[in-house]
Amino acid sequence: MKFSTALLIPFISSVALSAPAPAPAPADGHHEDHHKDEKPAVVTVTQYLDSNGQVTTAASAAAAAATTTTLTSSKRGSSEHKRGDGFQDGTIKCSDFPSDNGVVSLDWLGFGGWASVMDMDASSSSECQDGYYCSYACEPGMSKTQWPSDQPSDGKSIGGLLCKNGYLYRTNTDASDLCSTDQTSATAVNKKSDSIALCRTDYPGSENMVIPTLVDGGDSQPISVVDEDTYFQWQGKKTSAQYYVNNAGVSVEDGCIWGTSGSDVGNWAPIVLGAGYTNGESYLSLIPNPNSNEAANFNVKIVASNGGDVQGNCAYEDGSFTGDSSDGCTVSVLSGSAEFVFY
Repeated sequence: MKFSTALLIPFISSVALSAPAPAPAPADGHHEDHHKDEKPAVVTVTQYLDSNGQVTTAASAAAAAATTTTLTSSKRGSSEHKRGDGFQDGTIKCSDFPSDNGVVSLDWLGFGGWASVMDMDASSSSECQDGYYCSYACEPGMSKTQWPSDQPSDGKSIGGLLCKNGYLYRTNTDASDLCSTDQTSATAVNKKSDSIALCRTDYPGSENMVIPTLVDGGDSQPISVVDEDTYFQWQGKKTSAQYYVNNAGVSVEDGCIWGTSGSDVGNWAPIVLGAGYTNGESYLSLIPNPNSNEAANFNVKIVASNGGDVQGNCAYEDGSFTGDSSDGCTVSVLSGSAEFVFY
């Protein structure tokens, strides 16, 4: 049995991979987010193939060998990161931002700290208000726990806290905290002098790459390796974390945004990094961003750390992936942990 990934572009078959930036909000503060009609480069789900290449269950996943490309965004983590008594429904106004529980404010986006604000029709707002789901970012190595179990039937995704009667309420009451700690099987290590902004997609949510992990030169930060067996599922299919990696020297404010054609930032950044955990193994990937034809100004390789057992080879060096593959590469971490080393 081998591990595979299936690339999906849901909603409309004519979506261009190099989708334009969303239109600015009109004067009333509302606009139709690009989420409704366009998608970031890829949405990837996890599948397993038998010896004949047929899709099968993940029951024998322990024997799976990693082969190609990557996974995408977010899920409900199995281990909660407890802080105090957790989030209390109906106590924080929608006009306020909940800045504890591991939640990080994204002030540069102009949504009052939120990653996105959307209703069930995927219409968006510039402020958290009644009837809208207010999605948020978590600290590096953590994922949000909140999204409604009822999702749009057309494949759009909705995540975050619900604004109701002027106050914030959890959409997943099984989780008391807003952020949960992910698997600790991957770290980003920056051996360059300039900082590198890894921008995770807001998923479920707008799917904009706005959730920051900034790795300063000579520093390291955790990568969110989400537990695919307990996290968000897209139409019943497992998903994982996806980061758009900007060129070294690009700031979070300039890079963790929905970019424009030729900007080389956000959804036009050169490299996409994927991470997920299922059936006792972590899968870590590097793939080219279909939006970008430019080589990154860094190299990156995935290596074992702390005695970790890593199967496969994966690196991006001088503009090419291991084995000159145009699809990128993937490794599986059978035990311990691994590092995405930027150099």
